[in-house]
Amino acid sequence: MAGSKEIRTKIKSVENTRKITRAMEMVAASKMRKAQERMRAARPYAEKIRQVAAHLSHANPEYKHPFLIKREHIKNVGVIVITSDKGLCGGLNTNILRLVVSQMKVWDGEAKKVSVCSIGNKGFSFMTRIGADVKSHLTGLGDMPRLANLVGAVKVMLDAYTAGELDAIYIAYNDFINTMKQEPKLRLLLPLSDDQWQSPPTTLWDYIYEPEPKLVVDELLVRYVESLVYNAVTENQASEQSARMVAMKAASDNAKEVIGELKLVYNKARQAAITKEISEIVGGAAAVN
Repeated sequence: MAGSKEIRTKIKSVENTRKITRAMEMVAASKMRKAQERMRAARPYAEKIRQVAAHLSHANPEYKHPFLIKREHIKNVGVIVITSDKGLCGGLNTNILRLVVSQMKVWDGEAKKVSVCSIGNKGFSFMTRIGADVKSHLTGLGDMPRLANLVGAVKVMLDAYTAGELDAIYIAYNDFINTMKQEPKLRLLLPLSDDQWQSPPTTLWDYIYEPEPKLVVDELLVRYVESLVYNAVTENQASEQSARMVAMKAASDNAKEVIGELKLVYNKARQAAITKEISEIVGGAAAVN
């Protein structure tokens, strides 16, 4: 029965693994709902500041913020890569990193220098391994990211763009479509393009500025760009928890199938051992007679 004992050990091991994956699936489902709530809660602020920024940009044509000016010759590109801190979420991180690396090869072929800001441990580890120029990074955001925690890493890229060290900044993240679908996206962050402003306002508001318009516009556009990054982080976290829940459910289902197959093998081995013992007893009895 040595074979049967080994099979019983495997069955017990797979059952313990299934308990863990089931627990992780339920935890991910709970975190997914909270991540979706944070994602939805951030949208009204982002929409309102977008409207105000759009009005200000059209109401003050005499002053153009550097974020609104498109550079003619793009030689230096910055990428903000948003990934998760932890794994076990299917191909979520692999998909977004594959998209970024593919685009980096295109830029490299166009003789453009690429700088990276990595948000999330998985992306930071990957970019370090491939030898990318990591200007700043942020890890350990936790389950409840705050805008204040993102400002430092993002400000490095924004300051580089304002100083002319970068000619364009892109942001890469996983866009939450639904529980079963998360789409990797690479979109232009700076300069602010028309599709980000959406349609221009039909009516312009007349503002009274305190202090002068330049200071107000400068501060507002920085806040707006930071809100875009924060929205991308919340989208990515909702995608992460959804992907992890689906991955853990698939692992639990696979473990259940493996347990069923192992039990079938165990029953066959046990039946063969019983049949062998009966044959030996019958043979022994026949020899005695």
